[in-house]
Amino acid sequence: MFAVHLVAFYFTKLKEDQIKKVDRFLYHMRLSDETLVDIMARFQAEMEKGLGKDTNPTASVKMLPTFVRAIPDGSENGEFLSLDLGGSKFRVLKVQVSQEGQQNVQMESQFYPMPNEITRGNGTELFDYVADCLADFMKTKNLTHKKLPLGFTFSFPCRQNKLEEGVLLSWTKKFKARGVQDTDVVNRLATAMKKHKDLDVDILALVNDTVGTMMTCAYDDPNCEVGVIIGTGTNACYMEDMSNIDLVEGDEGRMCINTEWGAFGDDGALEDIRTEFDRELDLGSLNPGKQLFEKMISGLYMGELVRLILLKMAKVGLLFGGAKSSALHTKGKIETQHVAAMEMSKEGLANTREILVDLGLEPSESDCIAVQHVCTIVSFRSANLCAAALATILTRLRENKKLARLRTTVGMDGTLYKTHPQYPKRLHKVVRRLVPNCDVRFLLSESGSTKGAAMVTAVASRVQAQRKQIDKVLALFQLTREQLLGVRDKMRAELEYGLKKKTHSLATVKMLPTYVYGMPDGTEKGKFLALDLGGTNFRVLLVKIRRRSVRMYNKIFAIPLEIMQGTGEELFDHIVQCIADFLDYMGLKGAQLPLGFTFSFPCRQTCIDKGTLVGWTKGFKATDCEGEDVVDMLREAIKRRNEFDLDIVAIVNDTVGTMMTCGYEDPRCEIGLIADVCCGSGFLLLPLWYPHTEQGRMEQSQVLRSPSYPCCVWVPVHTRWERMKPSLKCVGQQDLGLAGNAGEGRGLLWRSQCHICSINQLSQMIFEEAACVHTLYLG
Repeated sequence: MFAVHLVAFYFTKLKEDQIKKVDRFLYHMRLSDETLVDIMARFQAEMEKGLGKDTNPTASVKMLPTFVRAIPDGSENGEFLSLDLGGSKFRVLKVQVSQEGQQNVQMESQFYPMPNEITRGNGTELFDYVADCLADFMKTKNLTHKKLPLGFTFSFPCRQNKLEEGVLLSWTKKFKARGVQDTDVVNRLATAMKKHKDLDVDILALVNDTVGTMMTCAYDDPNCEVGVIIGTGTNACYMEDMSNIDLVEGDEGRMCINTEWGAFGDDGALEDIRTEFDRELDLGSLNPGKQLFEKMISGLYMGELVRLILLKMAKVGLLFGGAKSSALHTKGKIETQHVAAMEMSKEGLANTREILVDLGLEPSESDCIAVQHVCTIVSFRSANLCAAALATILTRLRENKKLARLRTTVGMDGTLYKTHPQYPKRLHKVVRRLVPNCDVRFLLSESGSTKGAAMVTAVASRVQAQRKQIDKVLALFQLTREQLLGVRDKMRAELEYGLKKKTHSLATVKMLPTYVYGMPDGTEKGKFLALDLGGTNFRVLLVKIRRRSVRMYNKIFAIPLEIMQGTGEELFDHIVQCIADFLDYMGLKGAQLPLGFTFSFPCRQTCIDKGTLVGWTKGFKATDCEGEDVVDMLREAIKRRNEFDLDIVAIVNDTVGTMMTCGYEDPRCEIGLIADVCCGSGFLLLPLWYPHTEQGRMEQSQVLRSPSYPCCVWVPVHTRWERMKPSLKCVGQQDLGLAGNAGEGRGLLWRSQCHICSINQLSQMIFEEAACVHTLYLG
């Protein structure tokens, strides 16, 4: 018994000594959690750089949009073809989705070899070979009589402008076919397929293998929104908010982003992490200086990295008694499958001895222990680096969703992940340690990325069919140029009715005078109060103007529904209460300040500080207000409060306020326009010339039926009609009527509640057609 314990102690001590020896030698390959968190921060910065339109050209992590906007929802149906090009073998797949109404997938596939003379030869020959394999598959499976949609899994970085297009940025792994870089690989494949007259295939989607992995897993688990490949190469994709992607138009929904994280560090961001062995491996690769992150992780390089370390340790006398073999000097003699075999739990040491003997070495027991630990450190570093990058993506997903805790699924694939006995649990453990606020399920893609390409194609077919239905409905809303011109002419006629005294009462476009005669000229100064009432919130502002500089202090108050739809007295008492709170907040109680009242509802004005409410809009229904002067109602409420006194000098519509605000910044501003979000209708703006006096200008504005889309426009009044285009003569020379005597100055009109249909696209056309073109300002 004593002898057994002695042997066990000796072996344990020997193992500990060898492990410590290797740990000291490979100190820089052992990454602490602190280092991994630092790598996460660096990767996050690279992701942001890749997503930015201006910074993407210099980004190492390209964050390529894939134009995959949706994951499978279970309604996909039909037969699809899929190709998978990216590894040592080429795969063709036929996928039957949801046969007989059941959510299931049936697949038939065939592998074809990818000889070096094809992968490193001429690009045309490469795609001809792919088309030949596809034709052979379809003939074998008796599919030549069918027209089928096809998804193309292409596991190399491509820049896409649409789902069925992809320009190759660079080859990776062992591929280096000439004449393909910077060309559309979908077009190249389609050209090759045309040489086969019996092929009738429609390429609907080009996807990266990571996207295929994510889509495969998403078919089984709708929570899957990340795909990761750890195999010959490594990469990841995830669903990013469109609002964060500067590279494509649109802000709504999400799109799958192909990170191309294998190139992380190509700009030097990981130089302090890389070791002498990483640099030596890179120099001997097909693409020196490229895919540096991938070279520290993936299966293509892991075995070679172990060989370089063992060779160096043998040279310095730490292994094999300093002995070396010709095989140990030979590139590629240790492969990742050997590393996986040496790290097996039970057979690992025996496998290690066998592999080393095959390399022409005579390892001792301590040598085998040391070599096994070298493999552990190299593969553990790989898992750590992958975990740091994946944790960054998971953190981004959680922050995009504004969640305290994220629950999601990551689709996994790749030979290293699937065949290495320790790799998955190491990766999972580190990820969960780095992002404790994320509950992550790792789902292995059993069918590979090729099935995913078919799923992308199935989704694209579904979306295409839905789009046709939507287009059919939306066709009813498309207007021809002739229709738009007709709406324009009707609007001009309504403007005429609104301006004339005789027809004003019947007009839908009221063209109401505002009695604002001038624009800011830069001499304004002092302190002013401003009120803004027009929605569910009410704003009080203190504006300080001095030497063309403006400082504003404001506070927003809610207007409860019971106040909006109560009595007028309750509404204005509430407004005064808000003013009192603001004056207390600013320490201005007792100060007498001039006040401007922005009142965003149609009013009939007889002077600048008088406004009779024509009618409530936007959900306001306070009683005893319509037909009353809202300025007087505000003054009465201030008197009832009996705490302060204010000098109300002006009441203006929000469009007028918008124009005056912009006019202070740009004296050329002559139009005010509010484009709100309260309803779905658009707006139109018609600039016109109108004669009234020899001097000055009169302003007028238009508000469409939706009061949320008002606008106003300056009209020079000193211009003679003879100078106008014939197209504007429909306005005619008429009595301004309601505007009264504008005198020598300038007047401003605004109107509301037009019964004419408002179309957003009208604006540009009308500006092109009208005699006078003004600058448009959105409020």
